[in-house]
Amino acid sequence: MRALLPALALILAACGSETATPVFHAEGRPAMLSEWGMVTVSDGHLVLSDRVEPYDLNTALFTDHAGKLRTIWMPEGVSAAYREGEVLDFPVGTVITKTFYYPVDDAGNVLRGDAGLQVSSTPETLDLDRVRLIETRLLIRREAGWVALPYVWDEDESDARLMRAGYSEALTLAEADGRLRAINYLVPNVNQCAGCHATNNTTREIQPIGPAARHLNRDFAYAEGPQNQLAHFIAEGYLSGAASPELAPRAPIWNDPDTPLAARARAYLDINCAHCHNPVGAADTSGLHLNFDAPEGPNLGVCKPPIAAGPGSGGHRFDIVPGAPEESIFIYRMDSRQGDIMMPELGRSLIHEDGVELVRAWIAEMDGSCF
Repeated sequence: MRALLPALALILAACGSETATPVFHAEGRPAMLSEWGMVTVSDGHLVLSDRVEPYDLNTALFTDHAGKLRTIWMPEGVSAAYREGEVLDFPVGTVITKTFYYPVDDAGNVLRGDAGLQVSSTPETLDLDRVRLIETRLLIRREAGWVALPYVWDEDESDARLMRAGYSEALTLAEADGRLRAINYLVPNVNQCAGCHATNNTTREIQPIGPAARHLNRDFAYAEGPQNQLAHFIAEGYLSGAASPELAPRAPIWNDPDTPLAARARAYLDINCAHCHNPVGAADTSGLHLNFDAPEGPNLGVCKPPIAAGPGSGGHRFDIVPGAPEESIFIYRMDSRQGDIMMPELGRSLIHEDGVELVRAWIAEMDGSCF
């Protein structure tokens, strides 16, 4: 019976009247995304299957302005355990997906997916007439640990194929002000996935980054109405041992003007940089800690000289010079597209101009001197 489930998922997706059945593959690497049954195409929409829960983050990783539809699925009878300062402790059988897409206008121009455009009939579906699907990444919790698999969508958007060796696609992004920007969109290979998801440089074990309580503690516009995501996961049996949303940590939204500037900048650095720049991360030898609870001071970059940065320093003496963003290595590296200079070094081909401006403003308002 188990061998028939992937085929059944394809049949259900094709008929347009029912969603597919989620399937956990305890081993192997299925060639097609539809074999997992988590997100499938039905009646011109990308739809979620039964008990596949969408979610969003307070502040998300920048990926060349792509939009993202994130989901979590778990088998019946299990749930994630709450961990306040870390990613939730997900059980074996969990499948996390992240679908990257760009909206398209009537002329077929590719638009920014992070601009809040309405491209779905509900928050849980995507209208394929209005989006260009690029890829869906899976994180699968197996007995031996997490496995990352990238799937690239076919041109007709009927299914996505496993691309273990990675993939690149040239796109032209049409900005609201009329600018056209070339994107060399990169889908990571399975080894590059560890470049971000192996957050501990000693164990090198892959794990999720986004679904931590502080990032999830926000409302989501579910089809039945808005609800706090932590409360929703508890109600659905997907989360146990959690504090109430009022008591749980909550990361700031990086572009919320009503939130203090320093908090927004720290939230941005936490989600975009701290998977490497933390006390045990891949950049542990840099001595630069950008995780949300890192104390202020040299480990946060303030008046800290670079360690073996090479051309990445740009001749600047310190990571952050209070009151002087243009003298700070932070800005030099964030404002670059050159491979041996840019930070983050994976996941983007464009400069996130708004993110650079946020960090620039944060540094500009700092008091003190390095001299």
